[in-house]
Amino acid sequence: MSGPALHLAVELDGDGAHPAAWRRAAHSPDRLLTPRRVARVAAVAENAGFTLITLDDGVLPPGGTPDPVGRIGAVERAAFVAASTSTIGIAPVVPVTYAEPFHVSSQLASLDHISAGRAGWVVTEEEQPGAARAWGRPPVDGAGARARESRDGVTVARALWDSWEDDAVVRSVATSRYLDRDRLHYVDFTGETYAVKGPAIVPRPPQGQLVVLGRPERVSADLLDVALVDGRDVAAVASAAAGAGTPRVFAEVEVALDTPDATGTERVADLERHAPWTDRGRLRHVGAADHLVTLLAELSRHVDGVRLRPLVLDEDLPVLSRLVLPALSERRLVARPLPGTSLRSTLGLERPANRFAAAAALEDAR
Repeated sequence: MSGPALHLAVELDGDGAHPAAWRRAAHSPDRLLTPRRVARVAAVAENAGFTLITLDDGVLPPGGTPDPVGRIGAVERAAFVAASTSTIGIAPVVPVTYAEPFHVSSQLASLDHISAGRAGWVVTEEEQPGAARAWGRPPVDGAGARARESRDGVTVARALWDSWEDDAVVRSVATSRYLDRDRLHYVDFTGETYAVKGPAIVPRPPQGQLVVLGRPERVSADLLDVALVDGRDVAAVASAAAGAGTPRVFAEVEVALDTPDATGTERVADLERHAPWTDRGRLRHVGAADHLVTLLAELSRHVDGVRLRPLVLDEDLPVLSRLVLPALSERRLVARPLPGTSLRSTLGLERPANRFAAAAALEDAR
């Protein structure tokens, strides 16, 4: 546990966690992917005091229902949001089941530069066979093989982020030198299915290493900064958190709050007429905002943070902003991110030393 403050993240993909959330959205379906809406929703989350926003993604269209769906790439959305926000952390979902880790590491390092050190990475897997066809690659079959690709992808990305030492960029006009070549390093990774030599094509991120979030049963705990854990009740979440083995742990919580126009139960029932809200084994709160405050206070004894997945963003996010976060703040259970603070610092994580610089310093000391 990082301390008394509970860090709150919120998933902002689409119109909400329910596949038919668009039916209750405050905008017409054709406005879903507009820059103005993306910026507006992110601004609401930042002004409310959330620590982090996440943006889901995948190579295949989201959902499996007749409802209209669509999304822009998570990294692209994250870069746009980074330029229009100043304090909130931004973590896109980027699977490395088929994507090239070299390119993923470059994209994420660039995002950390754009956001001035507020970037994270949610590691997931591409499980559908159609994903392999979309990438034009052989299928990665089985949980073990997908876990291997995630493990290798994170390992490569972390090595590439260190392949530039912090002072590798010289930018000397007098000597016409841009880089100190001695401070660029090959990573020389060889896995079961590919090899990467490096170095990266983007300077080391401001945070040194981005904050990496993922499920510890799919990515080795030693490669994660934040474990995302499930559980249908607080006891199950507490058990999963205790066994995560990561510096920080966030619980996944789905929420459908009472609003001035309808209760959470009524809103869920309205959407269930069109499509089911799939049970993914997560803790789910349907009801009043003050009861959610009580639940989050209880969870704060077991986890460092919570990622909320609102039923309908346009309905639940205002309630979270007006009633939930202020109540948690009054009880000193949450703290707003401070301007000029990196996501690692906000989460109480140290900025890691560059592995190559540390090795050279150790060698010099001998």
